[in-house]
Amino acid sequence: MIKREMYMSRIRPFIGTDLIKVMTGIHRCGKSVMLEQIKQELVESGVDPSKLISINFEDMNYSHLQNAETLHEEICRRAAEIDGKVYLFFDEIQEVTNWEKCINSFRVTLNCDIYITGSNAKLLSGELATYLGGRYVEFVIYPFSFAEFLELYRTAAPDNSIEACFQQYLLSGGMPYLANIQYADEPSRQYLHDLFNSIQLKDIVKRNKIRDVDLLERIIAYVMTNTGQPFSATSLSRFLKNEHRIVAPETILNYIKYCCDAYLFYQVKREDLQGKHILSSNEKYYIADHGIREAVYGGNRKDINLILENIVYLELLRRGYEVTVGRTGDKEIDFVGEKCGEKLYVQVAYLLASEDTIQREFSAYDNIRDNFPKYVVSLDEFDMSRNGIKHRNIREFLLAGEWN
Repeated sequence: MIKREMYMSRIRPFIGTDLIKVMTGIHRCGKSVMLEQIKQELVESGVDPSKLISINFEDMNYSHLQNAETLHEEICRRAAEIDGKVYLFFDEIQEVTNWEKCINSFRVTLNCDIYITGSNAKLLSGELATYLGGRYVEFVIYPFSFAEFLELYRTAAPDNSIEACFQQYLLSGGMPYLANIQYADEPSRQYLHDLFNSIQLKDIVKRNKIRDVDLLERIIAYVMTNTGQPFSATSLSRFLKNEHRIVAPETILNYIKYCCDAYLFYQVKREDLQGKHILSSNEKYYIADHGIREAVYGGNRKDINLILENIVYLELLRRGYEVTVGRTGDKEIDFVGEKCGEKLYVQVAYLLASEDTIQREFSAYDNIRDNFPKYVVSLDEFDMSRNGIKHRNIREFLLAGEWN
């Protein structure tokens, strides 16, 4: 287990406060481990372990507590036997019916510090916001970054170069459990394929009561195939029509939204950088873990330029950036990241193999007149920076402590 300090540094200021700490993200991305690391810090800071109450609602031993009333009764009973503050940890809280009322009641009636995890973006919409009235903080947990992957992979293969490790990362992705099977090819592929099936069935089909599973599978396959490629629901509707499936664009948008709610895909909107407004069509979608794409669909090597984009996009999210695709005139910038009023521009390419490619990637910034950092990242080993635009090898870019 590695300490995920990027997340701990954000969570730590809220430990011990009355704000509810909510960790969300795709299934098996490491949310449960984050709870364990928080518990470890509490114990190391002097908190008696007997004050920690922890329940994982995927454990059948707790199936009798999957409604608000019985959970409330059980926790209040156990808390009454503890002197002082209690620390409550609830893993996959969405399995509990009306959990929002229960959690809010604990916050109001108990001297407690609450941590919850969930695998659905709707966790923090609707009723929860109403009940908690802004008394929570959310932390989205992502699969391993390249830096985290490198730390674990080199434990299994210490003689491998960074280049070889990155080649493995391109195929394996960042799901934490793969370290337990030492990133062996077939077991990794099987695990990721089964994980995908579980997400599709449990977090998408069952949760949204989808009847047309075949249609969902076709839409997911299309989005996976077109990772990082702009498309519209109308164009996907036309594609499905050619496969003899008549589907309204609204239905397609709903199905894709269900996938985004389960953190399988992330939608990236396109922004007109000159008019400073969001464009309403042809969004891009990236997958939460490119290793899942390789296991289910294959072709990560063939589509390496798209996979590199996917990796960079997730890294921007991990570091707290709001990300859009930038449009300026007839040119497009892969990613515009914004955080605390600061911006960062990133162009992603496989290789700058010709002068035409170099010109195309660097000229995307021709109409951008501000002084925020502008990057072109690729797998090239030589620095081709020019005109104030920084060129970085993608491995170096991903492992950099800061971008400036």
